[in-house]
Amino acid sequence: MSGFWIMVTGALVASCCGILGCFLILRRMALVGDAISHSVLPGIVIAFLVSGSRDSVFMLFGAAIIGFVTVFLIQLFQNSGVQGDASIGVVFTSLFAAGVLLISLNASQVDLDLDCVLYGEIAYVHWNQLMINGVEVGPKAVWLLGITLFLIVAVIGLFYKQFKLCAFDPALAAAIGIPVALFHYVLMGLVSMATVSSFESVGAILVVGLLIVPPATAYLLTDRLGTMIGLSLVIGVISSIAGYYTAAVLDASIAGCMVCVAGVLFLLAFLFSPSHGLVVRKLRQRASTAREAY
Repeated sequence: MSGFWIMVTGALVASCCGILGCFLILRRMALVGDAISHSVLPGIVIAFLVSGSRDSVFMLFGAAIIGFVTVFLIQLFQNSGVQGDASIGVVFTSLFAAGVLLISLNASQVDLDLDCVLYGEIAYVHWNQLMINGVEVGPKAVWLLGITLFLIVAVIGLFYKQFKLCAFDPALAAAIGIPVALFHYVLMGLVSMATVSSFESVGAILVVGLLIVPPATAYLLTDRLGTMIGLSLVIGVISSIAGYYTAAVLDASIAGCMVCVAGVLFLLAFLFSPSHGLVVRKLRQRASTAREAY
């Protein structure tokens, strides 16, 4: 049964990240997830200092707040003329350094279990069960990720046209009255929520892989956003299931194998995609050269 919950958790994480990752790739902001995963460290430390508890609920709450602060600061710097990649780099390195400083000054003798919070361990997900009236109803991570996925699907579904237009042509979106800045913050807020809610399952660092690799693979396979989102979900779920069985065979990190499988799928798409594949393009060039020779 533990294997089932591990695969379900991985599939939920991949689904949350796959939907949002498509919009991030189209907006050339793929590394925002990486920025959030590093910059939430001071939120984790502050939550501990305020609550005096290492309960994951307090830490996740503190991380979520700093995640939204990260998104706000990145956008603020971009609006002030700083390049997008520079804004991301400045914000996440500064906040991560601030978290390290807070630990060294105030919590150097306390085991905050940052490895668990930042890196996660999906193999242990079935041990942390949600109890309702004394009855186990499933792992907490599955419920948390399920709620997160529901919110992501609901928001994207309700405002799909607005998100789509903002991703492809923000100038046109602004011209027809769509509040581009608002939808940007909503999207970044959803990314922050997905990243934070995955801390104790896949881990924030590995979430970056699922946030980027399946959508990037889908991007090579289609030119339609709806199809891209669907392919990203399928690739993410396949990566989770195949990654689990690969880890079982190799006796290796489950989360690491999931991302590695996603990387292999990306490589296959890069080489053999019908429209963008490297091998396919080479074959087309040779066929075109042969026709010209005749």
